[in-house]
Amino acid sequence: MAQKQKFPIKHWTYSSLITFLRNPLAWHKRYVEGVYDTPSSPSAFVGRAGHVALQHFYGNIPKEGAIDLGLEFLRNIPDFEINFGKKESRLAKKKKRQKMEEEYLRAISFYLNRPPRHKVLGVEVKALAEVPGLPLPVKAISDLVVESKVEKGAVDIVDHKFVDSFSKERGEKTLFMIQAIFNYYTVKELFKKPVRRFLVYECKKKKNMDGASQMRKYAIDFQKIEPEFTLFHRLLNDATAEIARERVYLPNPSDMFEGENSFDIYRLGLFE
Repeated sequence: MAQKQKFPIKHWTYSSLITFLRNPLAWHKRYVEGVYDTPSSPSAFVGRAGHVALQHFYGNIPKEGAIDLGLEFLRNIPDFEINFGKKESRLAKKKKRQKMEEEYLRAISFYLNRPPRHKVLGVEVKALAEVPGLPLPVKAISDLVVESKVEKGAVDIVDHKFVDSFSKERGEKTLFMIQAIFNYYTVKELFKKPVRRFLVYECKKKKNMDGASQMRKYAIDFQKIEPEFTLFHRLLNDATAEIARERVYLPNPSDMFEGENSFDIYRLGLFE
């Protein structure tokens, strides 16, 4: 009961932490007030459809059936949940949705043409972990938990991303590290086994004109990132201290995803 009085949230997730760092008012709206009314981009939904397909594929559904289930997910998304931008007419929305389906089918075909093979132990693994030294638990969803190929008896975590372009080594490395450590603690808590690596498979949605691979793999070895664990704990403790104190939540108008929405909330004083 004391924890609920002290902190406005019950746990941290990768998404909630990154949202708080990027746009505190958008974070307050979603993770404290529980308001999830901001439409997502067409690209985001294409990625989610890809995740649905891979969830079923690695759950032992045949390739064609997994692709169909991802497409069914995409077609069942109502228009009001999609940020169409300036494409507001019914015809424009219909054309955009058709492009979304084409992009999804192209991307998932790239991935499933030569899918990475694993000894799968868990699919869409949700877990919560109490971590010594952190005042709030951490929660994460791992796309796959698999037997490690580099350490007997250990597990690896697999994350899938459908992207317009491959991540830059330095710019995205920090985000990968933060996400990886969230998943590390939760998978270790649930499986009670050593967690060795965090594997990110990026699948590029647009075909490379030079014939280069549409897939890129990033591997984070947890045995080699001890300083990042220290930084992670410092960041989580500092963020928790910030949300525990009384403060005014200010918008970030430059946030390309939710800047306008957060500024409208601030203008109207909805969460004062």
